[in-house]
Amino acid sequence: MDKNYYITTPIYYPSAKPHMGHAYSSIIADFFARFKRIDGFKVHFLTGTDEHGLKIQRAAEKKNIDPLKFCDEISKTFRNLSTILNLSNTDFIRTTEERHKKSVQHLWKELEKNDDIYLSKYSGWYSVSDEAFYNDDEITDKDKIKISISSGSKVEWIEEESYFFRLSKWQNKLLNYYENNKDFISPKSRKNEVISFVKSGLKDLSISRRTFSWGIKVPGNSEHVIYVWLDALTNYISGLNYPNIDDELYKNFWPASVHLIGKDILRFHAVYWPAFLMAAKIPLPTKVYGHGWILSGDEKMSKSKGNILDPLDIIKTYGVDQLRYYLIKEVSFGNDGNISKNKLEDCINSDLANNYGNLCQRVTAFAEKNCSSTIPKNIKFNDNDIKILNRFTDNLENLRNEIDKQNINYYIDFIVKLLFEANKYFNDQEPWKKKDDTQRLNTIVYTSLEIIRKISFMLYPIIPHSINKALNIFNLNENDIDFSSIGIHDYLKQGDPINKIGILFKKIDRNND
Repeated sequence: MDKNYYITTPIYYPSAKPHMGHAYSSIIADFFARFKRIDGFKVHFLTGTDEHGLKIQRAAEKKNIDPLKFCDEISKTFRNLSTILNLSNTDFIRTTEERHKKSVQHLWKELEKNDDIYLSKYSGWYSVSDEAFYNDDEITDKDKIKISISSGSKVEWIEEESYFFRLSKWQNKLLNYYENNKDFISPKSRKNEVISFVKSGLKDLSISRRTFSWGIKVPGNSEHVIYVWLDALTNYISGLNYPNIDDELYKNFWPASVHLIGKDILRFHAVYWPAFLMAAKIPLPTKVYGHGWILSGDEKMSKSKGNILDPLDIIKTYGVDQLRYYLIKEVSFGNDGNISKNKLEDCINSDLANNYGNLCQRVTAFAEKNCSSTIPKNIKFNDNDIKILNRFTDNLENLRNEIDKQNINYYIDFIVKLLFEANKYFNDQEPWKKKDDTQRLNTIVYTSLEIIRKISFMLYPIIPHSINKALNIFNLNENDIDFSSIGIHDYLKQGDPINKIGILFKKIDRNND
């Protein structure tokens, strides 16, 4: 079994500071990366910034600074966000790095060598904001301005000499690939969208520009810079030291397990990218997953609309784990979602403070008083104990399988249900009434502590900082977490000391609203 796992976020366009959409993609990718690590996989997790193109050049010119200096400043905010969000990424790539430039130019030469690139003239609609070309049927008029129907961004008519990629040549090969690799594009609605687009007919793709200079030069023709999407998409292999295919990173981690992206850039990842790779005779990634948007009201967040939600503001008010938990639980993965202050506070109070935090404190406080602050000895499981413990064992493979389908909703729903069952178990078993039956009291406490351990291990990919604090109950830390051990019912060693912990999640006082 292949125990390597490579996950990527989109590389973010640093024309403005990060918003909630960036945070969401990163948090979800981090969830998968952390889960795979605790399930015994060697994980490579890549994120970064896409720093070329006309939009960046114009933004730098507006500030009257060098484009690289502009990118240095903005890219730093995305790198800092990775730290603030407590991401476990193993690399952060910038498309202005030399390693990336070498990869892009090598890929270009491979496409050229295979006769998939030719020089001609481009005329058509181009969006600077999206760094994308649009067909006539993909634009409309709004207030006498031409805009993209899908993104709402302004488009400009451009005519210039350009290199083209023979995208049309790959139409049937792409359709065959989608047919033979049913899980390549997820969720299903995105797959249907892509297939419909490809079946409607692919035109050759303009892959260079002469009207601006901020980009990687076309090998052998410095008057042209490489189209920003061919440049940007290559990050997924430049981060593995392509074209050195004998490099350990490339050998271990390509093809990628999953490219996690927002649905607005699906076409680039599910049509253009696989076509580039096919043309260069490079294996395709295993999956492209296009998740929904985090909306501001009913609209996608954008700088131009002035409706950007700053994740740093929410983290400052509520905490990073609280934001991570909310986005993973309340946004149905694959669909659009939004941030609601009331729902966020409900999540913190109900799920984190009452269900999980209170269970940890309640059981450890009882063990401190009645079991000398140790893992109880002299235990004997009855049917009630085994039933709740086996809920974990019986679902071990289901949970793994659902994660491999990116079904985060199944995973978090399972945890929430088990938290309710755990609290009910402790209440129904009434250990405070069993002081004359030491074995039964000890067994209830041991079972409850085991459930806390199991749920804590499962919650780690979602709220890692808080779980590190919670694991101190058992003198454990994140390095001790092994997902497969949630199926073991005697993991905790009888007689070992346990520690009292403080409040894990402070309840939100809503009377002050």
